[in-house]
Amino acid sequence: MSSGKRLWRWRSSPLRRREDVIEAWIVLAVWLVVVICGGVAALVTDRSAEHEFAEQRTHRHPVSAVLLADARHGVTADWSTDGRIQGSVRWKAPDGSARTGRTLVDGGLKTGARVTVWQDDGGRLSPSQPTGRGEGHVEAALFGAAAALAVAAPAFGAGALARARLDRRRMAHWDQEWDLVGPQWGPRTG
Repeated sequence: MSSGKRLWRWRSSPLRRREDVIEAWIVLAVWLVVVICGGVAALVTDRSAEHEFAEQRTHRHPVSAVLLADARHGVTADWSTDGRIQGSVRWKAPDGSARTGRTLVDGGLKTGARVTVWQDDGGRLSPSQPTGRGEGHVEAALFGAAAALAVAAPAFGAGALARARLDRRRMAHWDQEWDLVGPQWGPRTG
């Protein structure tokens, strides 16, 4: 398609209607929103997720803990995706004090079993180990793509609605003009 055909709505023409110019501006505005705002949203979200994952890696540390009760095999936590269950554990905080809490552990372990848990700098249990560097890059990119889509979808939707209204207006004007010109071409049939 030649550039002249793509830009026909911007050129002066006796066939160009007001709706054509409005549509051209709408298409331009939608693409600017999608490219600029979507790109900014993707970049900001990606950087924010990368920063959060880096913070997790910096402030979560593995520590050895002791299981305080048997972890029954076959009974998983409601929200566990890897089949682990909630279990009570005891571990030492960075200041040396003993702490107890509940975290996900493998099923089938007996009381006194050693498990690895993750704690933050204050000695509180973290729900999981931090996201690894490679996995973090992938997740951050996916979050960025989702943010760009969250910006682009409403912009495309609004543009499509506006163009549909313009099409209805164009058809109504065409009907009005045909009602004026049509009888001049001869008698109607039917």
